[in-house]
Amino acid sequence: MRSTQIRSTFLDYFTSRGHRQVPSSPLIPSDPTLLLANAGMNQFKPYFLGEVSPEYRRATTIQKCARTSDIDNVGRTNRHATFFEMMGNFSFGDYFKADAIAYAWELLTQGYNLEKDRLWITVYEDDDEAEQLWRKIGVPAERIQRLGMEDNYWSMGVPGPCGPCSEVNYDRGPAFGREGGPAVDGERYVEIWNLVFMQYQRGEGDKKGNFPILGELAQQSIDTGLGLDRLAAILQDVENVCTTDLLMPTLNTVRELAGRDYPGSGEEKVSFQVVTEHARSIAYLIADGVLPSKDGRGYVLRRLMRRAIRHARLLGVDQPVLAPATTSVIANLGDVWPELTDQANLIEQVVTAEEDSFTRTLTQGTRLLTAAITRTRESRSGSLPGETAFELADTYGFPLELTVEAAHDAGLTVDEDRFATLLDEQRKRAKMGGKAKTADALRRQDTYRELSAHLSRTDFLGYEHLTAEVAVLGLISGGAVTTSAPEGSDIEFVLDRSPFYAEAGGQVGDTGTLRTEDGTLLRITDTRYGLEGFRVHSARVLEGELRTGARGEASVDVDRRKGLMRSHSATHILHAVVRATLGDHARQQGSLVESDRLRFDFAHFSAVTPDQLTRIEAAVNGHVLDDPAVRAWHADRAEAEAAGAIALFGEKYGDTVRIVDIGDFSRELCGGTHVAHGSQVGAFRLLSEGSIGSNLRRIEALTGYGALHHQDTERRLLDEVSALLATRPKDAPETLRKRLDALSAAQQELGRLRETELRNRAQQFAASARQVVGGRIVTQKVTDLGPDELRTLAAHTADLLNGDHAVVVFATGHTGKAHLAAAVTRSLHDTGIQASQILTAAARSVGGGAGGKGTVASAGGRCAEALDQALAIAAEDAARVLSR
Repeated sequence: MRSTQIRSTFLDYFTSRGHRQVPSSPLIPSDPTLLLANAGMNQFKPYFLGEVSPEYRRATTIQKCARTSDIDNVGRTNRHATFFEMMGNFSFGDYFKADAIAYAWELLTQGYNLEKDRLWITVYEDDDEAEQLWRKIGVPAERIQRLGMEDNYWSMGVPGPCGPCSEVNYDRGPAFGREGGPAVDGERYVEIWNLVFMQYQRGEGDKKGNFPILGELAQQSIDTGLGLDRLAAILQDVENVCTTDLLMPTLNTVRELAGRDYPGSGEEKVSFQVVTEHARSIAYLIADGVLPSKDGRGYVLRRLMRRAIRHARLLGVDQPVLAPATTSVIANLGDVWPELTDQANLIEQVVTAEEDSFTRTLTQGTRLLTAAITRTRESRSGSLPGETAFELADTYGFPLELTVEAAHDAGLTVDEDRFATLLDEQRKRAKMGGKAKTADALRRQDTYRELSAHLSRTDFLGYEHLTAEVAVLGLISGGAVTTSAPEGSDIEFVLDRSPFYAEAGGQVGDTGTLRTEDGTLLRITDTRYGLEGFRVHSARVLEGELRTGARGEASVDVDRRKGLMRSHSATHILHAVVRATLGDHARQQGSLVESDRLRFDFAHFSAVTPDQLTRIEAAVNGHVLDDPAVRAWHADRAEAEAAGAIALFGEKYGDTVRIVDIGDFSRELCGGTHVAHGSQVGAFRLLSEGSIGSNLRRIEALTGYGALHHQDTERRLLDEVSALLATRPKDAPETLRKRLDALSAAQQELGRLRETELRNRAQQFAASARQVVGGRIVTQKVTDLGPDELRTLAAHTADLLNGDHAVVVFATGHTGKAHLAAAVTRSLHDTGIQASQILTAAARSVGGGAGGKGTVASAGGRCAEALDQALAIAAEDAARVLSR
């Protein structure tokens, strides 16, 4: 049964039984607690937690999953992979154990026609009910095994839903391992389907992973996962996933590149499978917007790519491997997963650039490592120093695992403990600079907690109102809670309600004023969250004394807020345009929204071209001029995601989220403030674009009045330049170009004339050379040359004296400093004399030093008044050198 039929059989079975077919979520999850989507239940997490009420009680999916926890087992077992498709069925308070077990048994034995006597079941050691249900359905007791919490109990790793699980395993036969069931051999008895029975609420666990059960959930639910890879290997009667129809075309591509057959065992087989399996993971990750980087999910991708490249090199593949391997993945699976086809060009560009870069790293690192291995052997040591491994990794980007493998091949070990110590020391040094700030931040948090313990959350009014009648509930001065603050003091305070937006989502906090009923006036300089939902206003008391309980009117700086709204809406428009121009992978990674300017960070693997930047700026302004409506609305998290709202990774969102729509082209989860219509952005001016890290770019731009002021400044500058050139603004570039060409030609002619003059003067000085014992000397003070021309004159003069042993020394005063230049003829230099020897003592006399190698040297110092003395010293040293 081919994989396409395996998928359709699964989906048809469950949709015919009332399950809603839900598309796979992307590999980049909207859940900030997850690096990558690693299970079918990820997108349904709000339902299981009870945060959102689902619109359907049953669901079925085929979810893209990425897990690298078992990366070292890929290729060494028949069942491990870093990417897989998880087929699942889910119940949200509808059916439970009996139906989940019945569905699984019926589909496996009738839908997929698996032999019943080859199916083994594991249940949690205390789950009598599950065992009885399996026995009732026809599984004999001897093929049901009870296992502990590590194998047959599920939780998210944090307080929340949990419960026992039951796994269906398939006996692949004696050729794959020992008898005794899944408790004995996981290679022979392969787990294919896991049924999770969510029925309990767990509490906080300890360091050993133990946690208390707090009671039963209000609604019992089902989460299951059937691995397509493993089932395909069974149904197609092949050894492992790389030889199923899911990956066989890619394996064949690797075979062609390696120029050898796929072996039945050994390290070569491991390398074939690693390259093949990783190529699939790489293609899917890039298609879903992951780009290689130094940390996070980008590091996961980079590690997969480097591991695949390294194993390809072990197979003797010296040519690029990632591009053809991922191309075969796209050709084979693109019909099922169209995002692969849509992002084919991006995938090729990213893998090609990364392989080129890593190949250079391998070349340089291998050369250095080879030298280090040779030194280690010569020292008769059996271990490569940890310092060497750390330098290779830290300075040259050469992965530790490659160092370990190369050392192992050479019969050496690596001092990995020392490597770990050095790495830890480096991290500690990086943290040292922020210790004081961290300690201060912790003290502030303690103070905020002290206040929040008896204060309610701040009621935010700022979407509709920029002024409000408020009461001061809490006051902080000098980092401690207080009840009053005198005039001139800098304080923080908390209000019962506030029109001030607290910094979040890149938008900086509001500023403004607070005027109390007794006339006290405060200038509010910042607003931010002290704790979640707890707004803290920073301010200076300008007049009077502020007391806890004071009432008054809080007013936001209206013009500044309007600028922030323009910039925030422009950021959303820019995000949509950047993705439309560069691809869906170019998602926002960070932003700074200020009044009349913005900073936008996004994922991308190369510099944005000038043409693309021009198109981006034009498209943003085009959307602004189209005057799209800006609408904010609220929904639960699942509804927002189903509606296509973009959630930014790392941002925290509550049960109910706020969605901001701009026209029909931008929809994002956002708590910030925005204009009502696109045209209110006013204008958008792109200032710069550049790299701020591996595959991370930054755009800086101006909005509203900031863009207009910038344009006005540029116009005035153009008018000024045009006036200086005595031409019209539109003709200024061509006029300036002609002037610059003429100036360049004049400078070249002046240079030629100056060179001729220096050569003529060199002839005069060479003719005046005086004879001394052992050769000839020229020493002269000149007054109209700079340091560079002085060296040139000395060199020309020495060239003219080259038939003899000769020394030339010139001196000049320039910009208040002393300068000397010396030159020796080539014949004198051949005897071992350096020109710098002539100036060593002379340079000290003017308070400086001499430099230069070979036949020409120079010296300088601050004591211009000692120039004559320095020249005399140089002449004496020249005569001494010649007389030897």
